[in-house]
Amino acid sequence: MTGKKQDAPADFPWWLLAMGLLLGAGIFGVLSDSHYKAALSMLSGGIWITAMVSVVAYLGACVLGLGLAAMAMSRAVWLRQISRFYIELIRGLPILVLLLYVAFALTPMLIAGLNALTAVFGAEPLNSRDVPLLWRAVLALILAYSAFLAEIFRAGIEAVDAGQSEAAQALGLSRWQRFRLVIFPQAFRIILPPFGNDFIAMVKDSSLVAILGVTDIAQLAKIAVSQNFRYMETYNVAAMLYLTMTLGLSLMLRGLERWLKRAPPR
Repeated sequence: MTGKKQDAPADFPWWLLAMGLLLGAGIFGVLSDSHYKAALSMLSGGIWITAMVSVVAYLGACVLGLGLAAMAMSRAVWLRQISRFYIELIRGLPILVLLLYVAFALTPMLIAGLNALTAVFGAEPLNSRDVPLLWRAVLALILAYSAFLAEIFRAGIEAVDAGQSEAAQALGLSRWQRFRLVIFPQAFRIILPPFGNDFIAMVKDSSLVAILGVTDIAQLAKIAVSQNFRYMETYNVAAMLYLTMTLGLSLMLRGLERWLKRAPPR
């Protein structure tokens, strides 16, 4: 006995091997079956829409969520109450319901309010049909995920020891410098797992925009099966595309987490 604690051996990623075999079977099906090739050819056109909706909506949700988190930690009671009201309201609604509400109720309401405001200046009125359903869907996803991200940001920032901010203040750093250089880098290490999980969830939930006719992967799959009735081949390819994206993101996030654990804090 040397008295030194030995590191436990790393588990072999059997789950990743099984996932690779599953994706390999899907690739083999695409290469060897004309129906799979046709399904992939049609559905691949929706990859860009799925990726764009996911990235744009998540970036917008991050900005709004960070603002809500700042309001939730504000000294002003009314800001904290507004933030809590918004978060509880949005989290209490199914994303599908919110998507339909934003697309067919909130957007026309906003357009009507904007028209009433611009009519004073003699501007031409806008029509709600001028707002594409794609951007209505993006707005709905921004609103939905901002509530979840606000709680993630708030919890991560509050988890940083208050002494860190006090020490930075003693060194003469401004409030913004304390947040940017001291608080947020430490909070980011804490929030990375749930932050990444929410982005993966966003990629999957982006398929809900198909209900508005946005031509993402899910919508193109619906169109394809309505034409060829090849449910097995079409939905296998759709599942493979989504799985490839989410698995790739998951592996990237795991790698980033391991790197941050090894990297010394600044």
